[in-house]
Amino acid sequence: MSEAYPALDAGTRLLTPRDIRLLAAYRGITPTKKRGQNFLLDANTVRVIVERSGVREGDVVLEVGPGLGSLTLGLLDAGASVGAVELDSALAEILPGTVEAKGFESARFALVEGDALALTQLPVPAAAGHEPTRLVANLPYNVATPILLTVFERFDSVREALVMVQLEVAERIAARPGSKVYGAPSVKAAWYGTSELAGRISRRVFWPEPNVDSALVRVRRDRVQAEGEAPREEIFKVIDQAFLQRRKTLRAALKSWAGGGERASAILECAGIDPQRRGETLEIAEFIAIANAASDTPR
Repeated sequence: MSEAYPALDAGTRLLTPRDIRLLAAYRGITPTKKRGQNFLLDANTVRVIVERSGVREGDVVLEVGPGLGSLTLGLLDAGASVGAVELDSALAEILPGTVEAKGFESARFALVEGDALALTQLPVPAAAGHEPTRLVANLPYNVATPILLTVFERFDSVREALVMVQLEVAERIAARPGSKVYGAPSVKAAWYGTSELAGRISRRVFWPEPNVDSALVRVRRDRVQAEGEAPREEIFKVIDQAFLQRRKTLRAALKSWAGGGERASAILECAGIDPQRRGETLEIAEFIAIANAASDTPR
């Protein structure tokens, strides 16, 4: 660690507002809107997130976008090992030093510098006996939904996520059929399992203070796939097409995907779904039924 590394507060293992100011000044860091960066200032909020995540001693956690390390230290303080992915090189450079300065074992922390959307292998701390099983993160707001869905798509070891995102994004992910905000992200999250809102977060606990409210959303990988179910990729194609123009009936919305209106109607009939319904009224099981029916309907 550099001799010039800031002398962080010794009275707590979490970051204080003073710590954050020192770290930012040390590397000339200013949060950028382009990367959706809003750094957590409040240790009590960190404790709330960790408590609601259910993380316990011995857990292995994936964190995307750790920033200056506020949540990272909270997870380490709970006894977890943390594998982090950080895109910003300046932040990635100082984070290991922050972990060390706050008295945590470096073997419980691993860091990969790069884009989470391009990640093909999870970072695994040396002290961990397996890959991360949880995602806990303050996700960059401009790419929060793609990151969440990509992690679930690529890494089967991740069984549960508790992420902080914009309030409207959290509501969209946790929405149910018939809701005004129910859409493709809602259904895709439901393909993996159950989702729920887990609390709102004040905008005043961030630096800089965002212009939007934030919330925690929890997603659990707990849906059991039926034998013979259509591949996820095919189901997601149906979902995307159904919400491309959400006010269209399913027959009209799925016309191009099915290869014509008549075949779309035949697929929907085979799936037991009224062609005049709209995508916003369907549950994940019905989207699956449509994808399943497509393989049994001649072109």
